[in-house]
Amino acid sequence: MRGASGVREPAGGEDLWRRRLASPWWRGAMAMAAGALPAPAFPEPSLWWWAYVALVPWLLLVRSAPTGRRAVLDGWLGGAGFLLAVHHWLMPSLHVFIVVLALLLGLLWAPWGWLTHRLLHGRPGPGRVAAALVLLPSAWLMAELVRSWQYLGGPWGLLGASQWQLAPALRLASVGGVWLLGFLLVVVNVAVTVLIAVARARTVALAGLTACGAVAAGVWVWAPPAQESGTARIAVVQPGVVRGPGPRFERGAELTRQLAGRRVDLVVWGESSVGQDLTGHPELSRRLAALSRRVGADLLVNVDARRSDRPGIYKSSVLIGPDGPTGQRYDKMRLVPFGEYIPARPLLGWATSVGKAAGEDRQRGTRQVVMRLPGALRIGPLVCFESAFPDMSRNLVRDGARMLVVQSSTSTFQNSWAPEQHASLAALRAAETWRPMVHATLTGQSAVFGPRGEPVGPRMSTGTSAVTVYSVPLGRGTSPYVRIGPWPVYGAVAALAVFCAAEGGRALRRRTDRPSDGPRAPRTDGPRARPPDQRADQPTPGRP
Repeated sequence: MRGASGVREPAGGEDLWRRRLASPWWRGAMAMAAGALPAPAFPEPSLWWWAYVALVPWLLLVRSAPTGRRAVLDGWLGGAGFLLAVHHWLMPSLHVFIVVLALLLGLLWAPWGWLTHRLLHGRPGPGRVAAALVLLPSAWLMAELVRSWQYLGGPWGLLGASQWQLAPALRLASVGGVWLLGFLLVVVNVAVTVLIAVARARTVALAGLTACGAVAAGVWVWAPPAQESGTARIAVVQPGVVRGPGPRFERGAELTRQLAGRRVDLVVWGESSVGQDLTGHPELSRRLAALSRRVGADLLVNVDARRSDRPGIYKSSVLIGPDGPTGQRYDKMRLVPFGEYIPARPLLGWATSVGKAAGEDRQRGTRQVVMRLPGALRIGPLVCFESAFPDMSRNLVRDGARMLVVQSSTSTFQNSWAPEQHASLAALRAAETWRPMVHATLTGQSAVFGPRGEPVGPRMSTGTSAVTVYSVPLGRGTSPYVRIGPWPVYGAVAALAVFCAAEGGRALRRRTDRPSDGPRAPRTDGPRARPPDQRADQPTPGRP
């Protein structure tokens, strides 16, 4: 509406919106809410298409910040909101501590907030927008990379992981991993933000969207797809919700006996399926060996127990043959913070009093292991949380694994998003490496994915107690991601380094060009220089 002077006055709703944006408390709440918006793109909702626009409200909020300092705060609070939403199922276990962790890790998005404001605030021209299309996705990858460190919680909920069921995205993952997917998703979100808010640079935004489409189309047309080479029959034993290690073992043994005569190559039990050390309890070894003889295949079990040959509790994948343990064993290397150990226990040990944190730290393995089955099939075992780490699957394939096997348990989070979200990671790891992945759990969801990330056979839901045999296609060759590594991360580091160098150079030039603080020299740019001691109202000599 316009007042008597003809100047447009803000409408009531618009005025209220501006007042709320000016309030630090309202703005902080909006930042956390905007940061949480990408969560439905992940399983269970699995609204993969939402990830292409979910960051737009957050970007619009940050670019509207009055100062760079406020943009840093918006980035931090938005990052905390994102982590809380994606990890909300941890709240029953960690209680208020999950809020503390989200606020600490949310700081990783503070530089991203500053950079968003630096490049998109006001009326940026085509140059700044073009830089934003490269630098903002790069800064996002840096936040994801740092929080992927196992001691900071690991790479659960990487933005690119939301695309696990989309065939073109899985083909992109074979070229650049989950990192390439995340980079392109942020590019699209930045471009949409520019189309909405920066009219003078819409051509650049459209060019960015076109480039993303060209990359996806180019990979689909020219990048080599995964090739199949033979099959393996893998049985997954899911005992379901059974309380206690003893009854759990008995249910697993009962289901395994049903496999007699079904000609399987490997039987996989879930995480913590054996609750006692096999060396200290030889009767368990004998029972497992008898099961192996009965079904005519090796068993891959998971022992969660205090070892008799060294101090501490380990989670270990152990291969059992007809004569007992074969000697091939993998000890879990990357443990779940607070669930399996407490970082800096003397300082943070109080977490055990407010949630279901580990009462005693598990011990870590020292190296990854590739196991060889009697039929020469080589498998790479991972335990639970480790399937979230792209580098671990890549390392196993580089060491010769033809199949990846994850032994997992999400029974603590049975009625949450966690089981389905965890299973979806297997599709990404399979597509990245051109190797099938078997995701076997105690209580669901168990699933198998082929070398292109495609689902193989039925999933076993969280309400299932059964054994299922999968005919798993084996992959061959080496994917570009396995061969080259996470090159989008390297490119992001290089882009940010160039930007920082350019910003540093500009700051140095401004400092060099700044006038010195000493006495100013007399002016010499007028028609005639007046002596410095002559008053302005005195006549110039030789003039009336």
